[in-house]
Amino acid sequence: MKNIVLFGPPGSGKGTQAEYLVEKYDWVQLSTGDMFRKNIQNETELGRLAKSYMDKGHLVPDEVTTDMLRDEVKNYRDAKGLIFDGYPRTTAQAEALDTLLADVLAEEVDVCLSLMVEDEILVNRILKRGETSGRSDDASEEIIRARIKEYYQKTEEVSQHYRTQGKWIEVNGVGEIEEITQRLIDEIEKISTVSK
Repeated sequence: MKNIVLFGPPGSGKGTQAEYLVEKYDWVQLSTGDMFRKNIQNETELGRLAKSYMDKGHLVPDEVTTDMLRDEVKNYRDAKGLIFDGYPRTTAQAEALDTLLADVLAEEVDVCLSLMVEDEILVNRILKRGETSGRSDDASEEIIRARIKEYYQKTEEVSQHYRTQGKWIEVNGVGEIEEITQRLIDEIEKISTVSK
């Protein structure tokens, strides 16, 4: 089993790339956004708990998010690979993911792939997406820049976590979609040849 953390700022094409990797390798994409929606919609205990924080405008505590992820990972013990999208976002979450994978699957994160794209390209991509996405936060350059800045602030500490483990790899996220996918595949194939 391969366990990949996929990073990338808003507009980096992370979601699109995750879909391509899922299709190519028959892996499972675990998106925290999807997990939240599913738990809240199904009114699970964790979903109700998460909603109680969100309704007050508070961030959902790490423990709640990690518990949701733990429940989700248990469903995929036989998966060929997992792509973590949107988690971890803090060092505490990265450490929790290490523990979770060891406990539930006797596995570890193989690599953290970070898509690197210049800010101006990100802003232009999101503004273009905003023309059709209907998302208000895709239409304001000020909000977009704030989202990108917040991403870098949050990921700096996470990158250090994976750098110290020798698992942080930066991938050029500019070019045709197929070119970027190939760059990611090239990095994944490198780890596939290294036995655990």
